[in-house]
Amino acid sequence: MKSIAVSKCLMGYPCRYDGKSVPCVDVIALKDKYNIVPICPEELGGLPTPRIPAEIVGDRVIRRDGTDITAEYTLGAKIALTYALENGCNMAILKSKSPSCGKGQIYDGTFTGTLTHGDGITVRLFEARGIQVINERETDKLNENNSN
Repeated sequence: MKSIAVSKCLMGYPCRYDGKSVPCVDVIALKDKYNIVPICPEELGGLPTPRIPAEIVGDRVIRRDGTDITAEYTLGAKIALTYALENGCNMAILKSKSPSCGKGQIYDGTFTGTLTHGDGITVRLFEARGIQVINERETDKLNENNSN
């Protein structure tokens, strides 16, 4: 069975910055077809749940209160990558818009809810190591060839 790394919050784990989850029925349904490797890079990097919201500002990850937490995000991404590689994942389904897991669009660093083009820290690292990343709205990109 093929392994896919998945953001834990999409699987129903309450690990988001606000202490909640965002279970995604389409993603959860994949557990019957794939070996799901749940990851939360923020928690893996040592950040608490709940935690102060953070956004990417330039090349740094900054909390709403101005604290730079780039090191924690980078550490969490590296640990998540290790888990994904150890489990043979060459694909990941990560939570959209997140400064860690966002693919294609992330919040712009102004904490106003404005989106901009970009990828989160974990997405960048995964893709640099050849792991294809999609978000929870793109599960239709999975095909029968991925399940073998």
